[in-house]
Amino acid sequence: MPLPASAAAFLAGLQERLRRLQPRKRIVFPEGDDLRIIAAAARLEREGLIEPILVGTKPAGTAAGLRYVDPATSPRTASYGALYYERRRAKGITATEAVEAARDPLRFAALMVAAGDADGSVGGAAHSTAEVARAALQCIGTPPKIRSASSFFLMGLHNQEVGHHGLLLMADCAVIVDPSAVELADIALTTAESTRALLEVEPTVAMLSFSTKGSATHKEVSKVVEALRIIRARAPELHVDGEFQADAALLSHVGRSKAPGSTVAGQANTLIFPNLAAGNIGYKLVEALCGAAAMGPIFQGLAKPANDLSRGCSAEDVYGVALITALQSEGSRRYV
Repeated sequence: MPLPASAAAFLAGLQERLRRLQPRKRIVFPEGDDLRIIAAAARLEREGLIEPILVGTKPAGTAAGLRYVDPATSPRTASYGALYYERRRAKGITATEAVEAARDPLRFAALMVAAGDADGSVGGAAHSTAEVARAALQCIGTPPKIRSASSFFLMGLHNQEVGHHGLLLMADCAVIVDPSAVELADIALTTAESTRALLEVEPTVAMLSFSTKGSATHKEVSKVVEALRIIRARAPELHVDGEFQADAALLSHVGRSKAPGSTVAGQANTLIFPNLAAGNIGYKLVEALCGAAAMGPIFQGLAKPANDLSRGCSAEDVYGVALITALQSEGSRRYV
């Protein structure tokens, strides 16, 4: 099935925005020996969109213009080890162990970002999501106002009357299994920032549930209501409402019927699911049944960008995630 027009337009827009950014964003790839990574990095370098940095030993025959950094020989490894030691010493790590840990490609890449030597990292072509997330959290961490990192999927739909011209952000679909009300508020606030940064539009955030405005009573509904209260206390200007069933959040006629008077109902471009089960099932159903393009999972809530790849990713997937990562480093921090 062809890529939805909404997704194609989004990617074209990303390319144009990155061409205008100077200096180019530096994105580091910890799996520099992977052929998919090399192909994507060569394309990014050729198009002048970002400055790719590949971690590892440069394979023979690799394009001459690509920059490689080897943790085994880099003069920065010792300073990255010292930075890692400062961040992890409370966990009992020694200075020697910290330097050794900094030689691990995932941590080395994340420490490059933490130290300001790169603007973001993209890994996961040969590592699990858990490994990529652990390195990011240990080396980069979260900003002071955010207690938990999460993720979102950017969905490109064929129906351009839904969301922002067919684009929706859905969270959290990959990281936090059963968020508390406070964590749910964090997810909503960070996803709102992601919507603003990537779509260049003000977020319209719907807090999802199996209830709309008190139509059902349950502790899971109460959690969403409490999260909404926390969000409004922390960001009173944010355009957010709930709790909504999905149809009330997305379809104007249903929103008017189920939640009359709400300016979010039927207009949402940002969907916050009550737990990981709902989010993961929801985005996969939209992808499978509607032919939507699902870009992600994209990590959010980190102090600086670090993103994951599927181990089954293509060079095209790597390319797209790298573009998103570069734009994340330009994002606003209104709520975080």
